[in-house]
Amino acid sequence: MSDGGDYGNERHPASRGGRLTTRTRLPDGEGGRTPTPRPGRSLITVVGVVVLLIAAIAFANRGGGDGGSDDGGGGGGSDRKPEAAQPTAPSGEKPVQSDPGKIPSGFSKSEQGAESAAANYAMALGGDGMFREDSRHEIVEAVAAPSALDKLQSGFDADYSRSLNKSIGLDEKGKAPSGSTFVNRTMPAGTDVKKYGSDKATVAVWCTGLFGVAGEKSTKPVTASWFTITFQLEWSDGDWKVTDSKQKKGPTPVTGDDPVSGADEISEAANEYGGFTYAR
Repeated sequence: MSDGGDYGNERHPASRGGRLTTRTRLPDGEGGRTPTPRPGRSLITVVGVVVLLIAAIAFANRGGGDGGSDDGGGGGGSDRKPEAAQPTAPSGEKPVQSDPGKIPSGFSKSEQGAESAAANYAMALGGDGMFREDSRHEIVEAVAAPSALDKLQSGFDADYSRSLNKSIGLDEKGKAPSGSTFVNRTMPAGTDVKKYGSDKATVAVWCTGLFGVAGEKSTKPVTASWFTITFQLEWSDGDWKVTDSKQKKGPTPVTGDDPVSGADEISEAANEYGGFTYAR
């Protein structure tokens, strides 16, 4: 059969009787013409190679696979040790179950349980409820060990006296004047177990706090401070309870360049943003 080109004008020696035969195209160097390659075929080949290279690089560099670890150990990832927590990373066991608005209780008998108890007791004993006698007695009774309850109650009653309320602009019941907002909050920033035994623990809680009266006529505007409260805890009736506490200033970080807000803005924020009922 003829393809209509040069090959159709030639005859095979065996076809001189007038019958047309098929002419086979030979490879390069063996005669005949080499067909012109299609431009698209080489382009597709190059693109395919590039795609394969990109896929190979992505597979080799992907992290968290099932392959061996970078420390040279063989086998899969099951033998890899978990990465250690960073010093500033949150830590702690699952939170205890507590009713909304009440001081958490039922902490585990462990170092983390003691830390969690201390952090929550720092918030409770550093709240505005301590400036009202009835709520103060309820708070202290909830966190104190039975053996230390009387001592702690009398000590806090002496600290949060009527004269203290008067000096910061509160009435005898711990309320701010009309049009003003009293702010007293303690926010734990971290905990440290100083000593730990089967039934006793010493835990330091690093805190930042807000304290003052937000109002136009206030002589005690709301200020921020840093302090550390160290609790002596005792395992009593299935929970950690306070037997003693001490407070000191700092560590205090450098104050930032944030602009100071006015009394109205602080008062609005204190009313809008509720305090936490559970720490750590």
